[in-house]
Amino acid sequence: MLSRLSELIWADWIWFPEGHGWADLTDHDGKVYPKTRDLWATVPIAICFLVIRQIFERTVAIPLASLLGVSDKQRVRASPNPTLESYFCSTSKHPTQSSIESLSKQTGCSVRQVQRWFRRRRNQDRPSKLKKFREASWRFTFYLLAFFAGLAVLVDKPWLYDMKQMWDGFPKMPLLPSQYWYYMIELGFYLSLLFSVASDVKRKDFKEQIVHHVATILLISFSWLVNYIRAGTLIMLVHDASDYLMESAKMFNYAGWRKTCNFIFTVFAAVFIITRLIILPFWITHTTWVYPQTLYPPFLGFYFFNGLMFVLQILHIFWAALILRMVIKFLPGNDIVEDERSDKEETESEDEDDDHERREKSKNGHMQNGHTPHNNNHRKRH
Repeated sequence: MLSRLSELIWADWIWFPEGHGWADLTDHDGKVYPKTRDLWATVPIAICFLVIRQIFERTVAIPLASLLGVSDKQRVRASPNPTLESYFCSTSKHPTQSSIESLSKQTGCSVRQVQRWFRRRRNQDRPSKLKKFREASWRFTFYLLAFFAGLAVLVDKPWLYDMKQMWDGFPKMPLLPSQYWYYMIELGFYLSLLFSVASDVKRKDFKEQIVHHVATILLISFSWLVNYIRAGTLIMLVHDASDYLMESAKMFNYAGWRKTCNFIFTVFAAVFIITRLIILPFWITHTTWVYPQTLYPPFLGFYFFNGLMFVLQILHIFWAALILRMVIKFLPGNDIVEDERSDKEETESEDEDDDHERREKSKNGHMQNGHTPHNNNHRKRH
């Protein structure tokens, strides 16, 4: 039963065009082709990335943060309160007004004190600026190195300049050592991001990031299995072209280098739109979706691969909208770009305003007939 199911899943007609199959990927005459078992190498590579990341953040990112002046302001911790803590952990971090009033009666605190407690408690769970900087610097380093490594792998390949050549001889295209390591390292890195997702900074597009990581891992793995290697290397290069710019803009944002951050982010926005919304859909996806149909009749693997491409394209459009919103915000003269995906730390300015108002009332006396008494003891200025 299992053997018949396996034969059905891996049937040639599912993954290859008519007249081709897994037999075409058998090594012969010194030519090597991708193997399913090769993908297992990405697991220890991902673990190595996790270890290297910890070392990098401690020995490189933290000293660099200090050098650039990254610092966290002192946060006021919420006072211990078992009732409020229980509600915070089990019910909601953002209680409604009626819930706040109910909690006020249960704890004997004023409504304002309950609101202040929840604000401080939420801020305690938000990642520090240093943690964000460490994460951004790690990703910046990888994406920068990966982009130039991808250029080195592809610069002398004809399909970089004429993308139709990515199908020349398909699927009997020998695997090059440079392609092997480019694939293994990229896939290992994305696996490490998936492994560390629980401890990384969670942004507003957390779910979209998970979908992106999973779609990317599936896309890279599938392209390896059926020898879409040439298309896969082009897709990875296009993605790495803008990612390091975004991470560097974040680094300068956390350091407070406003002009540098805005400049880099503007360059990033331009590169992102050109690579993700122009080159990827109109050149690469066109060559993986439209052109192959002039060579082979469509098959299930063809639809699966391009389906993943369309998932990524939808995410790119979503992120492009966020990027344009951020660009528009600082164009009129705002000081710094704010990451639309990040939770902003809540301040206690409202509390301070209320305290100031109470002090003023105490100083000036009670309100009379619904109006604050006027202070006439002032001089006219000439």
